[in-house]
Amino acid sequence: MEIARIGPADWERFRAVRLASLSESPAAFGSRFADWVDAPAERWRSRLTQVPLTLLAQEQTVVVGVVSGQPVGETWVELISMWVAPAARGTGVAARLVAEVVDWAADQGRGTYLMVRSGNCRARRAYERSGFVDTGVPDDWPADEPPEHRMERRT
Repeated sequence: MEIARIGPADWERFRAVRLASLSESPAAFGSRFADWVDAPAERWRSRLTQVPLTLLAQEQTVVVGVVSGQPVGETWVELISMWVAPAARGTGVAARLVAEVVDWAADQGRGTYLMVRSGNCRARRAYERSGFVDTGVPDDWPADEPPEHRMERRT
């Protein structure tokens, strides 16, 4: 398996995997397939410009996972948009992607955190295996949104 960092020029590859993730696991993300399916190329390029780290996991010519990292404040990187194709789950793809984001954050002297839906037990267990600690649903979480747990991994 190869992990590659992508940028705005790779927007079509990102579009394909992001739409696959939103279609296959709609309950796992705040974004919706319908919000992105007809998005113009510039919106996809902008996403890859505004979020400084996006990685694709690829086995031969097939993309099997994606993750991004977004600096937040002076001390954190938020791990976002994590997805592994169903056929690749349980194979270590998630752990490799998570480790890449954690290492990128640590190189900047930052810890890593993420938000994960309360009902996504498989993902929560995977993050725990990668050293993340569940700090619970933030007190200020909106009552009209599905609850998400903050999980942290400090440097």
